[in-house]
Amino acid sequence: MATLCVVAWMIGGTALPQGNSSIGVRRTAAGKPDMNGVWQVLNTASWDIQDHSGQMGMPPGVGVVEGNTIPYLPAAIARKQENFDNRATADPTDSRCFMPGVPRITYMPFPFEIVQTASTVAFRYEFAHVTRIVPLDGSNHPEGFPPTWMGDSRGHWEGDTLVVDVKNFNDQTWFDHAGNHHSDALHVVERYTITGPDHILYEVTVEDPKVFSKPWKLSMPIYRRIDKNARILEYECVFYLQEEQYKDAPFK
Repeated sequence: MATLCVVAWMIGGTALPQGNSSIGVRRTAAGKPDMNGVWQVLNTASWDIQDHSGQMGMPPGVGVVEGNTIPYLPAAIARKQENFDNRATADPTDSRCFMPGVPRITYMPFPFEIVQTASTVAFRYEFAHVTRIVPLDGSNHPEGFPPTWMGDSRGHWEGDTLVVDVKNFNDQTWFDHAGNHHSDALHVVERYTITGPDHILYEVTVEDPKVFSKPWKLSMPIYRRIDKNARILEYECVFYLQEEQYKDAPFK
């Protein structure tokens, strides 16, 4: 059985740890799995969450969407194709450094740090200093707030799984560089389940009745960075963009 699992991982590239084993999992004083540390996804979902071939500037990859199909409404399919055709300049994150939104921020090709307490989980991302504060106090999403790039996150524990409910998005972010998109009605539910001392199973359910005919899911493993001195560095996207656009302007 162990041999089959290894072969499946080598061939498919996206085989996920099965079950919810607690072997070797550190726990907090409150008894919850200890997710504190630096983590990173190792796949190509930021380029395209579905199966895709390689091309200049984009590695090939196996999709992370359940069934490899996104249930777009007919009108939304045309928007997706338009985004894809113009992705080099239209991607709000890659071309203009805007925050990636959720869930894309998780599988950007940059590490992120989780800081966990009994009442709050904070996510600190290397990309453009993005942060998320997730209260675990049972509070509801606030009413009347303007939509945001990263939405509003509220969390709770279901056994050993951290569940984060995210609403109040704007309609500007993409799920990937391939142009998969949503509206301001987007609702995301994230599930973080420790499957070993250095692995998290990340599962996402996406709902948006303006764009999709039904909810759909994606999933992937997240790996703890165990290299010596693993840390979050500074990726100054806006600064780099200014240097590229204005060349000799005195930004330094």
